[in-house]
Amino acid sequence: MTNQSTIPVIVNGAAGKMGREVIKAVAQAPDLILMGALDTSPAHQGKDAGELAGLSEPLEVPITNQLEPMLGYVAGERQMAPGVMVDFTHPDSVYNNIRSAIAYGIRPVVGTTGLSPEQIQDLTDFAEKASTGCLLIPNFSIGMVLLQQAAVTASKYFDHVEIIELHHNQKADAPSGTAIQTAQLLAEFGKTFNPPQVEETEKIPGARGSLADEGIRIHSIRLPGLIAHQEVIFGAAGQIYSLRHDTSDRACYMPGVLLAIRKVNGLKSLVYGLEKIL
Repeated sequence: MTNQSTIPVIVNGAAGKMGREVIKAVAQAPDLILMGALDTSPAHQGKDAGELAGLSEPLEVPITNQLEPMLGYVAGERQMAPGVMVDFTHPDSVYNNIRSAIAYGIRPVVGTTGLSPEQIQDLTDFAEKASTGCLLIPNFSIGMVLLQQAAVTASKYFDHVEIIELHHNQKADAPSGTAIQTAQLLAEFGKTFNPPQVEETEKIPGARGSLADEGIRIHSIRLPGLIAHQEVIFGAAGQIYSLRHDTSDRACYMPGVLLAIRKVNGLKSLVYGLEKIL
C-alpha cells in the first residue's frame, strides 16, 4: 500500500553487487517502494529485480536499460513523495545519469565515484537552479565517516600522513572517491603535509602514489578478494598512528543508503558527503 509519504525508488546499476543490496534494502523498508530497476547488461534485461537480488519472492519490477522513460514514469506518479534514483553505475555514465534525473525532478542519491571537480561543480549549479536535492556520497559507511573525523582531529597534531585505499579489482576509478574525499578533508585547514626530508627519485613512475592537495599521498591497491578498505597513516618522531576501516559485507552501506534516500527530498541543492546529513 502506498501513499504520499511513500518514496518511489529507482535503482540504477541494479545488476551490480551494490545495486542488488540496494534492491533488497528498499524492498524491506516500509516507507520505500521499488518503482524501477535499470542496468545496461544485456544478460539481465527483463529479469525480475527481486529474483536477481536474491529475494524469496519476485518484486514484479523488470530490469530495463531505458533510463529516461523510467524517470518520466516515476516523475508522473503524483500519489507518492518525489522519486529518488540511487545510482551505482560507472564513472563514464554517472554524470549524464544525474543530469537526466534532475531534469525530470527525480532526486539522485549517488554512490558512483569518478566525477571530476568540474563535473561536480556543473551538477551543483544544475541542481541549485532546479531546486532539486542531490546527494553525492563517496562512501555510505558510518564507520568511514568516523574514520575521517578521527583523521581530521589527528591532522592537527601530525605533519606527515599518507592514505592507502584497497578495493576489488572491478573498481574502475583510482584513487577511490573516499580516499580523495579524505585527503580533501585533511587539506581544508590549509596545512601542508609531508615536508620533504630528501630529494626523492621514483625509479618507477607512480611508486610514491598519487599526489593530492597539500602534499598528501594516496596509494591505490586493486585485488580480487577485497571489497573496500582504507588506512590513514600518520607519522612523527618515534610513533605511528594508524586509522583503518574494513568492510566484509556490502550490507554495511545500506543504513547510509536508506538515510540518504529519506533525506534527499528535503534538500534543494547538491550535497557532498554522508557526514553532511547525519
